[in-house]
Order: sequence, then C-alpha cells, then structure tokens
Amino acid sequence: MIGIYARVSTEEQAKSGFSLDDQLRECRKKAATSEAAEYVDDVSGEFLDRPALSRLRRDAKEGLITKIVCLDPDRLSRKLMNQLLITDEFDKRGIELVFVNGEYAKTPEGQLFYSMRGAIAEFEKAKINERMSRGRREKARQGRVLRDFQIYGYSYDSKKEQIVINEAEAAVVRLVFDLFTQPNELVQGINGIAVYLTNKGVPTKRGASVWHRQVVRQMLMNEAYVGRFYQNKWNTEGMLGNQFREADEKVRMKMRPKDEWISLPCPSIIDEVKFEHAQRLLKESRRRWAGRSFNEYLLSGLVRCGSCGNTMSGRKVKNWSQHVFEYTDVKNTAGAKNKGCGRRVRCEQLDNQVWETVRSWLNNPDEIAIAVEEKVETPFEQVELERLQKELEKTKAGRKKLLKLFASVEEDISEEDIRQGLKELKEKEDKLNQRLNELHEQAKLQIDNEYSRNLIQEAADYYLSKAQDELSFEDKKELIRHVVREVRVYEESVEIYTF
Repeated sequence: MIGIYARVSTEEQAKSGFSLDDQLRECRKKAATSEAAEYVDDVSGEFLDRPALSRLRRDAKEGLITKIVCLDPDRLSRKLMNQLLITDEFDKRGIELVFVNGEYAKTPEGQLFYSMRGAIAEFEKAKINERMSRGRREKARQGRVLRDFQIYGYSYDSKKEQIVINEAEAAVVRLVFDLFTQPNELVQGINGIAVYLTNKGVPTKRGASVWHRQVVRQMLMNEAYVGRFYQNKWNTEGMLGNQFREADEKVRMKMRPKDEWISLPCPSIIDEVKFEHAQRLLKESRRRWAGRSFNEYLLSGLVRCGSCGNTMSGRKVKNWSQHVFEYTDVKNTAGAKNKGCGRRVRCEQLDNQVWETVRSWLNNPDEIAIAVEEKVETPFEQVELERLQKELEKTKAGRKKLLKLFASVEEDISEEDIRQGLKELKEKEDKLNQRLNELHEQAKLQIDNEYSRNLIQEAADYYLSKAQDELSFEDKKELIRHVVREVRVYEESVEIYTF
C-alpha cells in the first residue's frame, strides 16, 4: 500500500502559503492512485516524534506500507540527522521513497545531493527562528507589547500594543493584597483568600469559578503590579516538543541572565512598599503556617533560639505528672542540620510577654519607633551570613587541597576517595551558596521604619475597634503576626523584632 505523508507548521504556512490541502493534492497526483493511506501532521518538523510520522513508521515496520510519497525532503524533518535516520529506516525495509519536488536516488551523488538539501532545510529553519526571535526582541525594545500575556488586573490594547489596567480586575488585585497584608476577620492566609474569592463568585482570568491557592500566590508574587514587567525573561527553546517527550526528557523553561531581559511599560496597581511587605510575608509564610499541630500555639513559627539559631517549635511535655506546653529548639527529626542547644521556655510565659509588648504598641503606636530604633545589634540574618561565608571559604579551601592531592597522586590516598571527597565538598558548596542567596533575597525585602509604624497603626486601628474581651485566640495570633517578624529567646532575655 502507498502512504502519503504531509506536514505543515504555522510559521511555514504563513511564510509560503502552501497548505496541507495543497501538499496532499500534489502527493495524490504523484501517487497516481486513490487508494493511498494519508498521514498528516500539523506540527513543526524540528521534532522526530510526531503523531502521524510515528504511525507511518510503525506501519512501515509492520509491512503495511511499500511506497511513501512526500512533497519535499524537509516535510520528513527539518533536521538533517533526523531526516537521514528516517530515510535509512525506510531503505532498510525496502520501502520506495518518492518526492514530488525532486528525485531521491540511492547513488553516491544522489545521497550527497539529498544530504545537502537536508542541511539547507535545517539552516533555513534555524534562520526563520532567529529572525522571528530578533524581530520580537526589537519590537519589545521599542516598548511594544507583542501579545496578550493574560495578567489578571490588566487587558491588552492590540492597536496600541500596550498593557492597560482592567479596573474591575484591578480592584480584586488590591483586595487580595489588602487581605494578605492587613489584619482582618474575613480570611487567613493564601488558601483563605482563594476560598473567599471562590465563595464571592469572582471569576478568574480565564473565567473559572474556582480560585486555587497557587493562583493567588502567583498574583502576590507578580512584579507587574508595581510596574515591573519584562519580555525575553524566559528561555522556552525546545519546549514546543514536550508533548512528544517522556516526563524525564521534557525541556524545562530557564530564566535568562538579567541583562537580557527587556523592560516593557506597565501601569502599576499596587504601591511598592505594600508589595515588598507581601514578599516578606510570603517568604516567612511557610514557617509561620506550615505543620499545624493538634495543639495551637500563639507564637508558632515566630520563635528562634538566640544562641544556636534553630527555630523553636511548640510541644506538649510531661513534667512531674503534669502536662505543660513549651517552645524548644530541639530537633528530633532524622537528618536535622542542627539538633539544637536544648533551650526551652514555657509557652504561657513567652506568650504573655510577647502579647503584652504587642498590646502596649497597639495602645501607643508611637512606641514602635523606639522599639525599632532599639534593635541596633546585629540581626540574626547578618550573623548567619557571616557564618555561611566563613563556611564557604573553608569548603573552597578543602576542595583546593583535595585537587592538589589528586594532582600529586599520593599513594596513601586512593583516587576514588579523592573523587568522593570532591563530590561531597561540591554538594556542600552548592547548598551554602543556595542558603546565601536566600539570605541576600531576604535582605532586599527589609521595610523602612516609617512603614513599620504604618503596619502598627493598621493593627492598632483594628485592635482598638474591638473590645478587649472580644479578642479571640485567633485575633491575637493574627495581630502578632502583623507586627512581629521574629521572637528571639536568649538565656536572660527575649528580643522581639518587628518588620
């Protein structure tokens, strides 16, 4: 049976105007029969795994196809290597390969000409991609937004090629940031915001009725809301063929170097200070809200040991036949980096001390200025940065020493031991660099004293609007989290750090 293979991709059809129907009509004439199986792909020829081509190869392997008609060699593939692989596969099975435009001869000259055409097709494909990419980058540098990026809060003006504010959606964006950064009785956390929007019947950008927490998180992290929007930020090369690849072979999107990003005009919806405050809350939300236990703790996720740096978790312990609640820095989990120095403090004692301090701030918001200015000692993050940098220097020195040993080939140290040591030190160095980057990112999110006072004022307004006996455990917890970044416990003192 004769098989006809046709393929066209969007950019090729736009460039040449040669459609699938045109290809099939020419191939049918060449086949000179109406009894031919047709295999049609509407996808780029860059990839080998195409649905119709895979079926054609399978049918050829099973002996169902004896002759294949195709418009041109570049319809089989736009990559020379793949083109030769397919052709060789058909030749080995004795299948005749016929092209409408030109002949395929199994002579040395014919093979050379065939390879040259394949190389030219691959070069042309690369040039098409390069010209399209260059054109898009040039338009972006001119401040033109090339397509609708479907950002919630914005619409796309195709005539002006600009992003404009969608006022209805922008109101929802402002609400989301307010709910996340201000004390309120409506919601708690990202998941609470998603549930709230769903219950209110607010549609998503795509018109869905259900909001997912990840959508809300992405919204809170989107820099477009403060006017920072970039094109050419992500490298998606090769991802088009992911639908034909196995999970472990899929091409991942990669971020380009920052000097390659192209800034595009975008009107802001959220002010910079509120956005940065939201980023800090997001950074700390995992520690603040993760792992809720059966027992609720007022300062859960906020307490840290001032000596060893471990976070202090709440737990219930038995003491002289009585159960008590305490915060401790002891980590009993397998693989814990730091087991802790054993510091413990009664929950009731620490909770009361922190709440009384916060309550005094809420009753007298001006005291926040004094509280902030008093924290002149080196913060934990700075101490941790210095420790990590020293550890990193030691690790690098260790790698250099092992490399010298490797070069000298000492008899008492095996090559395998040196390789293993180098591998372990490299992994340690990568982890240290990752932690350093995290701390540097946290340092960027520091909020000035004036905004700290504003945070206290917002919490104070909420606090003073309620009667003292109306404050629930959750109210106190939310108010504390609104103004307290961390509680550090030392041997003789407790330090409370605000945002």
